Amino acid sequence: MTNDITLQDFAVIDALRAERTGYPEVVYCRGKTVDQAAAIIMAMREKNIPVLATKASPELAGRAAALFPEGIYDEAALTFTIGSVRGEKRGLVTVVAAGTSDLGAAREALRTAEFLGSRVELVCDVGVAGIHRLLERIPLIRRAKAIVAVAGMEGALPGVIAGLVSVPVIAVPTSAGYGSSFGGLSALLGMLNSCTPGVSVVNIDNGFGAGYQANLINLGNVHAHT
Repeated sequence: MTNDITLQDFAVIDALRAERTGYPEVVYCRGKTVDQAAAIIMAMREKNIPVLATKASPELAGRAAALFPEGIYDEAALTFTIGSVRGEKRGLVTVVAAGTSDLGAAREALRTAEFLGSRVELVCDVGVAGIHRLLERIPLIRRAKAIVAVAGMEGALPGVIAGLVSVPVIAVPTSAGYGSSFGGLSALLGMLNSCTPGVSVVNIDNGFGAGYQANLINLGNVHAHT
């Protein structure tokens, strides 16, 4: 039996995903028109489904905010949220950004984990070029149950962090860097080849995927079927 929501000929919303997985469907806005994304958000709210819209343009956020003033737009993260999966945030996910240029993906990871139910913290501008800044914050970072490490250029930060902590590190390569970084490919390959155990890697600029995975690690099996 299905409770899918069909919108004309452009979308079928999985209204029962939270019952199967513990978390609702998320709206990826890039590649959709403003009208399409707004229609999806409206249909989800009609079913009282909390909304996380990622890669949301300012134009879409303006439309969504006019419809749902309680929504929150994070311009750096390009996320628009209405409500959250749980009110009380638990555990701790720490998102660590190598540089200011990595904040977009970092904030997307932070907003995702927060929306899904994790307590979150952000540590900014602690890349390996000034490694003393990272070392000063390691006691803070060690408090987390899962860490998202975001870096462009050569992507060294996650491997360094993983060698200093005892929890999983999720690496996010970003497209920040000069020409030979190939739009984040250098960082991606560097992270995939990390010699430090405990590092897993998501795709380039995929803060959402990292935040989602970090939340699952942080909250464990709180949504598991019995």
